[in-house]
Amino acid sequence: MLKYIKNHMETISGIEIYPIISLLIFFIFFVALFWWVFTAKKDYIKTVSNIPLDNHQNDDIL
Repeated sequence: MLKYIKNHMETISGIEIYPIISLLIFFIFFVALFWWVFTAKKDYIKTVSNIPLDNHQNDDIL
């Protein structure tokens, strides 16, 4: 099955660019995420991490 797919893919012109584009998207996404994590303000991280434990918001739902 894989041999059939490989042979079929080799006949398509310009297909070699798609793995490169996929790798670039993957790399750029994780570099951006890594940059955001290290540049995020500590107050924002603390506020967001305490949202599930905030009882005042849960009282409004009930």
